[in-house]
Amino acid sequence: MTLKERLIRLIETGGPIPVSTYMQLALHDRQDGYYATRPGLGRDFITAPETSQVFGELLGLWAVHEWQAMGSPDAFCLVEIGPGRGVLMQDALRMAFVAGGKPFADAMQLVLVEASPALRDVQVERLAIYEPQFAEQASEVPDLPTIILANEYLDCLPARQFRRDGEEWHECVVGLDTDGALAFGLAADGRAAPEGAAKSAACVEVQTGLDILVAELATRAAKGAPVHALFVDYGPVDAAPGDSLRAFKDGVQVSPLHAPGETDLTVDVDFGRLKRLAESAGLDVTGPVPQGMFLLGLGAQARLNQLVKANEDDGDVIFSAAQRLIDPKDMGERFKAICISSKGLPKPAGF
Repeated sequence: MTLKERLIRLIETGGPIPVSTYMQLALHDRQDGYYATRPGLGRDFITAPETSQVFGELLGLWAVHEWQAMGSPDAFCLVEIGPGRGVLMQDALRMAFVAGGKPFADAMQLVLVEASPALRDVQVERLAIYEPQFAEQASEVPDLPTIILANEYLDCLPARQFRRDGEEWHECVVGLDTDGALAFGLAADGRAAPEGAAKSAACVEVQTGLDILVAELATRAAKGAPVHALFVDYGPVDAAPGDSLRAFKDGVQVSPLHAPGETDLTVDVDFGRLKRLAESAGLDVTGPVPQGMFLLGLGAQARLNQLVKANEDDGDVIFSAAQRLIDPKDMGERFKAICISSKGLPKPAGF
């Protein structure tokens, strides 16, 4: 039985399910969820680390800088949440071990927060020399000074959707149409306006996973070990997202209901809400700033010039790929960088 057939049976038995539940099952069902098998990384979508090595290398330099700013602790955790095929971390550590040298290498414990067995196999193969440890959740990371990297992780946290119907708000659900196919609809019961909804809004999304993430970071910081958590993702800075749920298969945008478990589902991140949650929890927040500005602040142009000079035959290809990361008309403006930190740490690099 396919995941789609299982979802239809679930709805036939118990009624329509919230959009957030649909996202959770379509992406993270242990048997058939997209990330359980992850067939489309590099095909359904391309991330920044897969676009150019410059991205991971600069984040490696960033990690060394923040480790030094923490006082170069003798033991610390370098964590990546949602490490995909391990490309970002491979590029990051190649550069970090040069910049930080043996002290950084000896102090580092690499922890990959990854629930997918299939992806863990890929990550082990790529990163074996760094002896990675694995965790299914960030709460399992050892209580040490911690530097967290997460690229395009927040956008796949399931989102609840609410839509205005006259003067009332109703939660968006996934049910069945008259032909028994998956279809979007509205819950029957109305409710007050959801958090962040502007008076003129017709639809708003709320990612409850942001609350859980911030609570985990606050708990970690309260134990006394410093933490820097860098997130790079896309979404608005000053408004709650509307209906931003999208699905991609083979590089083409398709209906989110088209093939659950076989397509990448994504929503825009509400950076304004993330910042408010973190500050309310007693954490420091730097950013969000456009990705292009952040990478240029870390030395993207200088690193790009080095690569082009060292690989003149492939210079045009290298330049074009890296340029996508910083160009405001491409990834440079749409993607944002934000750092959430425990109190008292110096301002992180790149902001």
